[in-house]
Amino acid sequence: MSDRLKTFIRQRSAELGFDVCRFASAADAWPAGERLRHFVDEGRHGDMEWMETTLDRRQHPTAMWDEARTAIVLGMNYGPENNPLDQLADRSAGYISVYARGDDYHEVIKGRLKQLAGQIAARNGADIKVFVDTAPLMEKPLAQRAGLGWQGKHTNLLSRTHGNWLFLGTILTAAEIEPDAAETEHCGRCTACLDACPTNAFPAPFQLDARRCLSYLTIEFAGPWPEEFRTLTGSRIYGCDDCLAVCPWNKFAQEAREIRLAPRPAFQSPRLHDLLALDDAAFRALFTKSPVKRIGRDRFLRNVLYAVGNSDDASLIAPTKALLDDPSPLVRSAAVWALSQMTPPDDFAALAKSTTETDPQVLSEWRRA
Repeated sequence: MSDRLKTFIRQRSAELGFDVCRFASAADAWPAGERLRHFVDEGRHGDMEWMETTLDRRQHPTAMWDEARTAIVLGMNYGPENNPLDQLADRSAGYISVYARGDDYHEVIKGRLKQLAGQIAARNGADIKVFVDTAPLMEKPLAQRAGLGWQGKHTNLLSRTHGNWLFLGTILTAAEIEPDAAETEHCGRCTACLDACPTNAFPAPFQLDARRCLSYLTIEFAGPWPEEFRTLTGSRIYGCDDCLAVCPWNKFAQEAREIRLAPRPAFQSPRLHDLLALDDAAFRALFTKSPVKRIGRDRFLRNVLYAVGNSDDASLIAPTKALLDDPSPLVRSAAVWALSQMTPPDDFAALAKSTTETDPQVLSEWRRA
């Protein structure tokens, strides 16, 4: 029965657009929970307080659902057509991470997982639950246990057949299904991902300090960035792909097949000048069905303004000055920093002298600049 069920699930998953489907025990002991606890104890999760509050449930799949016996782990390829890092050369354009250039993968994958879960439940009657990166489930260790790939030195999942470009989804079931062989680590002596990180976010191989990671800073961090990271971000305005894109295993990667994951033209090298003009309504319209939408217009404009400060594009000075009157203190403070990088010292001093700013956060930025 187990082999027939596995064959059934694999066939249905392929029909739903998944590129890989494998099985792992959800009940066996593993070391991933202790590694996560060490990560949090060291404070490397930064301001992501939800990692602390859900830590106990993240320790093991059965800590979240004690009936879980098997994890069905699925992967959907989102490989880019070309090397995305080539786009970083244009400092007048913003860089959006490859994973966020199409529709929100959570919505794409969750709908397919629910369809598959319904078919599995109808087939064997066992209880079942669906997860896509939003619940306290450690999907990457489960994916390695199932044999989809391994967690590389950059801590992301890495596949011998898809490189670094796999979205994951997981179905937990109370059914006992024969597990597949786990994948072993194949990084060897390569340190390309560690060497490529613009902010030195890896204190050691296989360890990440999120507080130094541009993906964390552009997406999860809510306030003004520590100054040391602002120049290091270059033109990255949402996420960072450097450690993923330089991996030699990407030579086996394929371009994404799922049309909803295809990059939207507006998200490939968007002009910073255009992004500076976004009000809240325009931001929401532009990023409809995009994961970018969840960080909100103000945090996004903060990122854009840091990129503006690194652009050396004088045409961006005027629209940046206009944002000194923005309703958001976060945006205004980022505009101050951007102007401090772009305008001659005398011009900036005149701006500072004429400001009528009253917000302490923004005033602090004026004084520091």
